Amino acid sequence: MNALLKLTIRDILSLYAQKKLSPLEYWEVVEARVAAFEHQVQALYLYDPESARQQAKASTERWAKGETLGMLDGIPVTIKELIATKGHPVPLGSAATELTAAASDAPAAARLREDGAVIFAKTTCPDYGMLSSGLSSFHPLSRNPWDLTQNPGGSSAGAASAAASSFGPLHIGTDIGGSIRLPAGWTGLFGFKPSQGRIPVDPFFVGRCAGPMTRTVEDSAIAMATLSRPDWRDASSLPPNAFDWVDLDIDVRGMKIGLMLDAGIGISLDDEVRAAVTAAAKRFEAAGAEIVEVSPVMTRTMLDGLDSFWRARFWGDIETMPDERKAQILPYIFEWAKGGASVSGVEAVRGFNQTNEMRKACARLFSGVDAVLSPTNPIVSYPADWASPTNDPLKPFEHIGYTVPWNMSEQPAASINCGFSRSGMPIGLQIVGPRFADLLVLKLSHAFEQWTGGVTNWPEPRLTP
Repeated sequence: MNALLKLTIRDILSLYAQKKLSPLEYWEVVEARVAAFEHQVQALYLYDPESARQQAKASTERWAKGETLGMLDGIPVTIKELIATKGHPVPLGSAATELTAAASDAPAAARLREDGAVIFAKTTCPDYGMLSSGLSSFHPLSRNPWDLTQNPGGSSAGAASAAASSFGPLHIGTDIGGSIRLPAGWTGLFGFKPSQGRIPVDPFFVGRCAGPMTRTVEDSAIAMATLSRPDWRDASSLPPNAFDWVDLDIDVRGMKIGLMLDAGIGISLDDEVRAAVTAAAKRFEAAGAEIVEVSPVMTRTMLDGLDSFWRARFWGDIETMPDERKAQILPYIFEWAKGGASVSGVEAVRGFNQTNEMRKACARLFSGVDAVLSPTNPIVSYPADWASPTNDPLKPFEHIGYTVPWNMSEQPAASINCGFSRSGMPIGLQIVGPRFADLLVLKLSHAFEQWTGGVTNWPEPRLTP
């Protein structure tokens, strides 16, 4: 792999500033990487290398004049397909969607463009973002670069595949139940779901967040300065912040950190995942933190209630769709959604009310700890062509027990690589902080990255031309 692709955003910007590398030269390296491996991982949608060259050329001219637009000027970026970009359709991962060009950039895309980022592609997702999988009725099957027979997870599937394939340093995903963290865990990345409203989204929905997926914690922190600027289109958008996003030093001595090894529901925890996460917790303990085992916050009632609510909501979206378009929806998703037809209004409200129960349970837990560590994913991997880790539309969310509560409680959470299975697949550690403590999660993640050596100590995905 070209050594430039291993550089951090800080390294790249430094070379730009020293005129030792131009944005156009860096883009050409990324373009060559995409040409070599995109046909294997199938991560990208609307890939436009010519537009990227023009953007990179314009950035090169700005750097030459000392008139850069922002911290990400000249940095290649992908954006998840669900995040609208002006003039492009938003298929929502489904062949059933009528393709209409978006009238404007969604908030994340707008912020990146304002700061001069080189937006070179959208990334794939499953139908309506409702799967933790690279399987879609619209996009080609996205695969995990660590093992092309395995799933990258989702719904930010293409973002994970692109990032793990080193298609540039920054990829933006979305997350409503784990859709940034789950694929980050399965592909060895750092994936950050900030507090609700920290990064504005449009359309807004309860629990829905956007966030960065990167090789290093600092790369995500740098991106947050751009992405976290407010936008009136998101009613949950938080006020402007004056955070120093790259102040990542922390002393964990005296912190009380919970270790949650039981999700309370769903797929049983794999022994290799348990061992890797327990070893990660010992790193924090060795640095002076108090590690206490904590009980799960999720219950079967909570997960089933959320499932009923999501089915009813989605069925309401597609109920009046013509039959010929319904037939184009991924069969797994349609089979799942049909269950919403029999959910009464009262049952849907009861299901939605379980999000409040999750919020209360999370608040109760954080009344006694400063942060929580857990697995990101309960298992190591699963086949690329499966729609979910169970591949059963009647049990679609058995893998999100560790991730979904923090969406509903609006708390920041990240996944960072903490080791590898015997089969060579990455294992993710989830780090969760109190509501609005986004910097704390980044600091704790950065500390862990420093203790372990991060990407400098991990192997690279086994892609070969």
